[in-house]
This record gives sequence, structure tokens and C-alpha cells, in this order.
Amino acid sequence: MKTFVISLGGSIIVPEEVDDIFLKAFKERIDKFLKKNEDVRLVLVSGGGFTAREYQSALRSTIGKNPDLEDWLGIYATRLNATLLKSIFHECAEDEIVINPTDENISFDKRILVAAGWKPGFSTDTDATYLAIRFKAKTIINLSNIKKVYTDDPRKNPDAKPIDTITWKDFRKIVGDEWVPGKNAPFDPIASKLAEENGLSVIAADGRDLDNLIDILEGKKFEGTLIS
Repeated sequence: MKTFVISLGGSIIVPEEVDDIFLKAFKERIDKFLKKNEDVRLVLVSGGGFTAREYQSALRSTIGKNPDLEDWLGIYATRLNATLLKSIFHECAEDEIVINPTDENISFDKRILVAAGWKPGFSTDTDATYLAIRFKAKTIINLSNIKKVYTDDPRKNPDAKPIDTITWKDFRKIVGDEWVPGKNAPFDPIASKLAEENGLSVIAADGRDLDNLIDILEGKKFEGTLIS
């Protein structure tokens, strides 16, 4: 079967509160896509989103910076979101949420496998990359609340330009090489290095545009940024 890995940003699942309207629409479109494409299975990797950042912020304001503890708070937020996704797709998803993407005993006999954060040092983008390598998916679909990668943060720099295609070398100049808990990057630096080393591509796109997501899955023209 052909495998697609979708890294679903927490900003889509929980922008400020759980977006059940989006999740209902997401389920309907994914169910329809899988019914139409019986030779396809999906890996859904959940981010932490607003929940993670709120808890990390509370920790910093209480005891000061502690990257390791902040990472763990983010990880458990991803696991909560992943549990919600697994519950939504319970009819066709594996019962176990993947915590360690390098585990050799991962069971993937159903149509959907749900994964969450593993350990400190990177985001779920890295978990998605490990799973793409494991299940031989050449492209990771990275869904967030932005339509494309920009040359700089458009919220801070009005001169930032959207990018259609970019090499890993140039992309890594934008995101750097260091992971910071709660960092809001299009694809985390650790995952970027791993993806480049393994010849993977990433499509960064707006997760709220479900028509566009289906176009990506079906190999049609899409709006987003291709990193390769």
C-alpha cells in the first residue's frame, strides 16, 4: 500500500480551543479519500499547538526557562491531541498511538496510524520524518496555519515573500540548526536535517484548506511550498 505521512500542526487542531468544526470536516474528507483510494494508508502525526504553548508559558513564568521540562509539556500536549485524533478515526485507526517512531514493533495493519511526540530535542515534525523513513513515504505533508513558507516571519517583516519551491540547503538557512521548545517554524531544524539526509520532500500547506489537501494527496496542482 502507498503511505502518506501528514504532520497535522497543533495550531490546526487547537488554535485556541479545540476546533471541532474543522475536525469534523477533516474526518469527512479523509474518510471519503480513503474509500476512493483503497490502496492508500495514512500516518497522522499530531502537534501540540496552543495547549503546548500555554503550558510552556505557564512553566516559564513560574520557574523560568527549562527547555527539557518545556519539551515534555509540549510532548504530552501532542499525545492528548493524538488521542483525540485516534478517537475520531477509531473505526479505521490502529488502537495504539505511536510514541517512539523508531520502534521496530509498530503495528500498521489498518488504514490510519496516529502518532504523537516522543522525547525532548525536537518537535513532532521529526517524529513524522522518522515514520516517513520507516514506511517508505517519500513526501511529508506538513499542515499548519500558513499557506506557504516565507523568506521571513510575515507577521514581523512586511517584506517577507512567499516561496513556492526551495532546497533543503536554503530552507535550513531560514530555520537554523537549533531546536527551541515551542518554536513556531514551518518544519523544525532537526527534522529538516533528517529529511535532507534521507532524500525526503516536504510540502508545507494550509491545513485548513481541505480541498488543497486532497489535491496534494491525489497528486494534483496545489498551493503550498515544496521543500526538497
